[in-house]
Amino acid sequence: METNVYSRYFEAQANFSGVERRGAHVLLISDSEAGMISYRVAVSFFPHENALDFAISYDAYFEKEIFRAPGRRSKKRESAFLEALRPEIDAIAAGLGATVDWSHPLNEARLG
Repeated sequence: METNVYSRYFEAQANFSGVERRGAHVLLISDSEAGMISYRVAVSFFPHENALDFAISYDAYFEKEIFRAPGRRSKKRESAFLEALRPEIDAIAAGLGATVDWSHPLNEARLG
């Protein structure tokens, strides 16, 4: 079962498919199946043309698996992954010539 452990929108700077992206949706995703647990970080850059525009563009979605092992979800493990979320997302973004502005969130964090 896939669960969004963390989800939040931030201001960002990127350009994909010739479209300027001013927002980023940042996620920590847990997936458990048949006794295996995995965690992925993900970021989706979207246009965010005004304060109400949260239309996600799936042509600018990127993710990276950061953990896979036998077991179940763990609050202690998830806390450590949340601490590592920003550096992981920053590394993905840097490789794409993009940035996430962590000091300017666009909504409250959602924890699941």
